[in-house]
Amino acid sequence: MTEFHNPTHTTPIRVRGQSLGFDHVHLMGVLNVTPDSFSDGGLHFESEPATQQALHMFADGADWVDVGGESTRPGAEPVSEEEELRRTIPAIRAIREKHDGLISIDTTKIAVAEAAIAAGADCINDISAFGFAPEMAGLVADLDVPVVLMHMRGVPKTMQEGEIVYDDIIDTLKSFFAERIEFAISAGVDEEQIIIDPGIGFGKTVAHNYSIVRRLHELRELGRPILLGTSRKSFIGAVLDKPAAERDFGTAATVAFGAAFGADIVRVHNVAAMADVLAVTNRVISG
Repeated sequence: MTEFHNPTHTTPIRVRGQSLGFDHVHLMGVLNVTPDSFSDGGLHFESEPATQQALHMFADGADWVDVGGESTRPGAEPVSEEEELRRTIPAIRAIREKHDGLISIDTTKIAVAEAAIAAGADCINDISAFGFAPEMAGLVADLDVPVVLMHMRGVPKTMQEGEIVYDDIIDTLKSFFAERIEFAISAGVDEEQIIIDPGIGFGKTVAHNYSIVRRLHELRELGRPILLGTSRKSFIGAVLDKPAAERDFGTAATVAFGAAFGADIVRVHNVAAMADVLAVTNRVISG
């Protein structure tokens, strides 16, 4: 008999001084306040449309909204700290004024993370796992907020260049996260505030990405909640031969399998559709 992942067995994290458990697989909506993100770049670039989109996501079933001001698609150019602050902080402040749902800030910059938490964000989502700014760990420890640590090969601009080889992708992820968790703890971060993200599409081949989804349960032994971000990514396009905006059915398959195989949080663009997918998947998982 297939052993599905039961999210209720995941250790809770703390948000605003309150315990946040995983009685179901959580749904995180992607809100890119950027002009160049691969799927929705430019759609919610200014604060008002960004705020309205966030409110729609919460209404459609999102548990979280993840706000990002710098595109991390393959080949993306970095943006300045000042520009990232300009893009994200007004949006976060406006969202918080109108809704009490969970907000995370997708950034690798300390000043942006600190300003975002001050503006009302609850969690820091660092795609570099403190690699770009090691001092970010100290900030997380001081603020005592949840943090997402993601695996990535190199930097977004070059992560898909050259030959991408791992002896075993899951073994690589296990070793990486064990080291990053140890580093975080040494900086004062509470281990129970750490969420891990295997980094689908961040320096991986199509085969690596599908292997991660299929073997996600193997990362459970690290003992941390797992965030899975597959939404509309190129490994889905490689199978469907469709542009990003037409990959929601393919995304739905990865969301269902990811939730069944070990994800505690799934990060998606089309919240309404994936809420339906998760509602049924959660019911299958729970029996």
